[in-house]
Amino acid sequence: MTLAAEVDSLLQTFGVPAARYKRGPRMVRSPLTGEVIATVHDANAAEADRAIEQARDAFLAWRLTPAPRRGELIRLLFEELRAAKPALGRLVTIEAGKILSEGLGEVQEMLDICDFALGLSRQLYGFTIASERPHHRMMEQWHPLGPIGVITSFNFPVAVWSWNAALALVCGCPVIWKPSQKTPLTALAVQALYERAAARFGDAPQGLQALLLGGPEIGELLVDDIRLPLVSATGSTAMGRKIAPRLAQRFARALLELGGNNASIVCPSADLDLALRAIAFAAIGTAGQRCTSLRRLFVHRSVYDALTARLKQVYASVRIGNPLLQPDVLVGPLIDAAAFHKMEAALTEARAAGGDVFGGGRYAVGDHAEAYYARPALVELPAQTGPALRETFAPILYVMPYSEFDDALAMHNAVPYGLSSSIFTADLREAERFMSAAGSDCGMANVNMGPSGAEIGGAFGGEKETGGGREAGSDAWKAYMRRLTSAINFGRELPLAQGVRFDIG
Repeated sequence: MTLAAEVDSLLQTFGVPAARYKRGPRMVRSPLTGEVIATVHDANAAEADRAIEQARDAFLAWRLTPAPRRGELIRLLFEELRAAKPALGRLVTIEAGKILSEGLGEVQEMLDICDFALGLSRQLYGFTIASERPHHRMMEQWHPLGPIGVITSFNFPVAVWSWNAALALVCGCPVIWKPSQKTPLTALAVQALYERAAARFGDAPQGLQALLLGGPEIGELLVDDIRLPLVSATGSTAMGRKIAPRLAQRFARALLELGGNNASIVCPSADLDLALRAIAFAAIGTAGQRCTSLRRLFVHRSVYDALTARLKQVYASVRIGNPLLQPDVLVGPLIDAAAFHKMEAALTEARAAGGDVFGGGRYAVGDHAEAYYARPALVELPAQTGPALRETFAPILYVMPYSEFDDALAMHNAVPYGLSSSIFTADLREAERFMSAAGSDCGMANVNMGPSGAEIGGAFGGEKETGGGREAGSDAWKAYMRRLTSAINFGRELPLAQGVRFDIG
């Protein structure tokens, strides 16, 4: 069976109409082989406008639906996703190139956030606030914000939608989703699963969850439309620099997750066996195409030689290939040719900066001229410079020695990104300092694990150029709601605040 035939079979099991992915003008290729697996129809401006208007109408009804009832829709979505997990995970592998366990793991993230959101549907609490005036009470309420736009990237083609949509729907907000141009098929599958859940729910308003396939022009429409008070976008910092000012111009909210040039520090007391496995997964997993991938490694000189020697052994032996044909592979393909060429350019620059490159280069998998597999690269740099200061979305790990912890911490923070970080140490003082206000300046700081260990219960997001947005986590729901404060007078007099007297008779 060809990949195109398998994709057709999978999409039929989800209930996606064939007209959505056949005979369209835009080709969709699998990074596994480079072959065309579908042809899709992108939305136009009129269709986007209609979806936004429907979402606005849906909001007027959905905001009046009790939050626990809204949670029921998410429970049903959970059931549909759980039943479809093997098929959807496999489709993620075909379209995004992830190894099979990571494809399934992404669907599991969707299940986890649905579970989390269902619990939150009964916990959208506000405060009762002490008043300085007698016979008065103040209270805080949280109300649905309105329809939101969600723009997602190829590397997590379905999970990032769920992080936003599960919470937004529970909070009373319709969702309009523009997935990456590179991964429309997984989005079509998820939309079909949502529609199954909505049909079982019974009275979900039309347009509550809409899908708009397309390129940057569709994303721009969402960013600029005043009917969307919030846009959540995942992608590059370059994309964020375009989006953020346009949202600010119309005073809309932005929830941005824009990438990370993440680092780890390996201290003299580190458990090297533990560190080795964590570093390998963080740097090599998903072919280095995670926003939380490990890209910079600072190693104390006392353990530098021992650790780098072991890392090179891992890099030399790591299994690369098509995960559909070789289930035991750990590294699949880069998403496309552009990603490979950016990796090669970064390695060329690293060599010019005095770096010693181990690995890298194209790796042949079958006779697929349009598939771009690459050997993970370990680059020993004498100092943090050149490409180590930028994010390259590829399996490149820059390794640099340090002597003093203060120097390692300074190098760690000396990049404009601020998503995730980690430290490997058995020294409590080092660990606590790394997590302190004077430590890592990232949104996440892990101890004795890699930077890729974000979980649903913790607020996911970063600082600095990573964007400052937060998805999941205990209070992330507030991003999708507006806060209302009320003061209630239950007495027969009208005392004014701060003892002001205003007697009119």
